[in-house]
Amino acid sequence: MATIVDVAKLAGVSTSTVSHVLNATRPVREDTRARVEEAIRATGYRRDSVARAMRRSRTDSIGLVVSDVTQPAFAEMVRGVEHEAAAAGHTLLLANSSEDPSRELRALRVLTERRVDGLIIAPVGGSHRKEMTEIQQRGTPLVLMDRLGGIRADQVGVENVLPMRDVVLHLIEHGHRRIALAAGDAAVSTISERRQGYLDALAEASIETDDSLVLMGSGLAADVRRRMTELLQEPDRPTAVVAASTEAAIGVLEAAGALDLKTPRDFAFATFDGFPHADLFHPRISTITQPAYEIGSTAMQLLLSRLEDDPKTSYRSVRLAPEITYRESCGCPD
Repeated sequence: MATIVDVAKLAGVSTSTVSHVLNATRPVREDTRARVEEAIRATGYRRDSVARAMRRSRTDSIGLVVSDVTQPAFAEMVRGVEHEAAAAGHTLLLANSSEDPSRELRALRVLTERRVDGLIIAPVGGSHRKEMTEIQQRGTPLVLMDRLGGIRADQVGVENVLPMRDVVLHLIEHGHRRIALAAGDAAVSTISERRQGYLDALAEASIETDDSLVLMGSGLAADVRRRMTELLQEPDRPTAVVAASTEAAIGVLEAAGALDLKTPRDFAFATFDGFPHADLFHPRISTITQPAYEIGSTAMQLLLSRLEDDPKTSYRSVRLAPEITYRESCGCPD
């Protein structure tokens, strides 16, 4: 592989002159520049970006750890991060923790060993907050994405409490009082906040909370399907169900299908996140849709700002508003 020395010899100049041409660090005569550029083409010389980055204590790489990249919202967040990273000249290193704290910890350690310039993390439930704080203390900036709180850091997510409250109140306005929540892991901040929105709506409508209607747990589709199948066969089954995530929504719809129940004929239904192209479902599903791509791009912008700013500047917290769309599944007219 050609080196800068080979380029200098062929062009008849010093290696420092070649460096000035490559990095635009000093004016070089046009005829000399032309000889150097021709020598670069002739030798096939390519700069060692890794070595150059190490000399300036940067690798131009960003680590991104998401809890489940198969979920549509997280996939869109990854796209948003990647677009902003590429525009800024950074390479994205992606790790999927699969909602497993041990895999998340492994990913954090591998990425920091690779000397990424910064990290963006959508933490799992039971996340290793101590490790994240230690990473920050060692000088690597970190941004929390989607799932917030737990450590002092820049963070970006969506409003969760008020949108869930509004949807549950909407179902109450349709005449429902036995409303189930297919939630998930309370250790995940988004799930905890969405549950709070559900509880706030019931309290506002003076409806007593029935713990049997609140399905906490793993939030995985199989778990939700099993428990929702049992709940929907109860004599006093819920007349409406709200899911706190796409994964939980899948479990609810699978349980309904297994029991030959239809929405909104047998129970009204709405979900946070939902599905791409929700309009193609029949009946169409009422959703609270996150601006997932914008969450990802904002996370990367926060990280880029942190890389350029004084590390002692105040941390920023950004909450974006989701979009609520009422469709036939909750009983609204077509």
